Amino acid sequence: MGVMSFRDSMFLLAESRERPTHVGSLLLFDRPEDAGPDFLGDLHRRLVSSNEVAPTFARRAVRSVGTLGQWAWETDHDLDIEYHVRLSALPRPGRIRELLELVSRLHGTLLDRHRPLWEFHLIEGVEGDRFAVYFKIHHAMMDGVTGIRHLQKALTTDPDVREMPPFWQVDPRSRRRPSSERSAEVAVPPQQGGVLSTVGGALAGGWNTVSAAVTDTARTTTQALGIAPALVGALYDGLASRDTTLPFEAPHSMLNVPITGARRFAAESWPLKRIQRVRERTGSTVNDVVLAMCSGALRRYMLDLEELPERPLVAALPVSLGTSGEGNQLGAILVTLATDEPDAATRLARIKASGRAAKANLDQRDPMAIAALSMAVAAPLPLGAVPGTSSVLNPGFNLIISNVPGPKAPLYWEGAKLSGLYPLSVPLDGQALNITVFSYADHMEFGLTGDRRSVPRLQKLLGYLEDSLAELEEAADAADALAEA
Repeated sequence: MGVMSFRDSMFLLAESRERPTHVGSLLLFDRPEDAGPDFLGDLHRRLVSSNEVAPTFARRAVRSVGTLGQWAWETDHDLDIEYHVRLSALPRPGRIRELLELVSRLHGTLLDRHRPLWEFHLIEGVEGDRFAVYFKIHHAMMDGVTGIRHLQKALTTDPDVREMPPFWQVDPRSRRRPSSERSAEVAVPPQQGGVLSTVGGALAGGWNTVSAAVTDTARTTTQALGIAPALVGALYDGLASRDTTLPFEAPHSMLNVPITGARRFAAESWPLKRIQRVRERTGSTVNDVVLAMCSGALRRYMLDLEELPERPLVAALPVSLGTSGEGNQLGAILVTLATDEPDAATRLARIKASGRAAKANLDQRDPMAIAALSMAVAAPLPLGAVPGTSSVLNPGFNLIISNVPGPKAPLYWEGAKLSGLYPLSVPLDGQALNITVFSYADHMEFGLTGDRRSVPRLQKLLGYLEDSLAELEEAADAADALAEA
């Protein structure tokens, strides 16, 4: 039995019926051309015919007197694979609307803590001769970055490969990279511990590692003493730039309220070439255009509901800062979404300037200052796990928007082509909407996870995302025409 890390155990401690803390993925597949009439039924029977499970997926969360009240992992030797691997069918005609409704309900249901904290749903009957997979796992077991790595190990670039090991038989902790002919992985920067996870690791070490905890605590204390001056310096420089968005500048909005346990999920794909065309014509980045799409969609959505704040919404973005002698450097920045601006071109320009200023402010910092700024950005997240805080505290930001790089080549599973991969995230109190974008092959996949009550008619945002991209394309064309005149 292994004691759970402090960071992982927090996702169990903070969880309630209103605040599930699992993540998920919706995978959409085209049936293989040679698939038989009961392809999915046969596949399901094969998947549940073996109880072989990788160690990560065989462990369940427990706490007792023996663990001194701390959460720990123990192996479930009586794992019931048929409980975890399920086959469902959509009612005809099997529209994407029905699929998203089913996934919304599944994502709002708590995982059974008496069992390993994951579920795998095969869903047949999707229109267009397709089927879907909804994979759900607790954040204490696997974070989103690890989940992306895991998916790469379990899929292949070869459409002829069959009898592949299922997701739960591939150990996400393995560093072995499968052969390129059988799988395709995307390089995703590993999460860095920094000051917060050093403290968490010392606390999670428990009574068995007291000496290590003392050593870590001493090092952490030394680091923490440098946080305050580093943060002051970084914020001072930020104030000097009018384009920089600072912590707690965000207005209170309909997104920053207490949430319920019910979820709504919406997903759509856009051709990458459309986004790249706007990028090229406006001197922006793909991420700038993605943020501008989200900005335009949120502005229209909130105007319809008469809920648009006078001040612009602020998004928190996880960013990669390249590498240094200490490995990959990760941080978090705040970017204005300029939702107070009606003109699409001006919105994009403001978003671009804000993102560049925030990234430049981090790029010139040492690791201590990066940690300080990122901690300041992320400060509202732990508070969101405390019921009622979102009603009295000003939000540090209005929502999180993540853009995760994915594989550039098409992927397959049992000969079925992966045609869409949409991430589902974890809304929190005070953060009722999360937008995660995943690049796959030649498309950008948008996954919107929201609280069903706080974010009504979430699917409308998909149409507004398309409208927003069309506005950006028109603005880019107009700028080109003006330049040529």
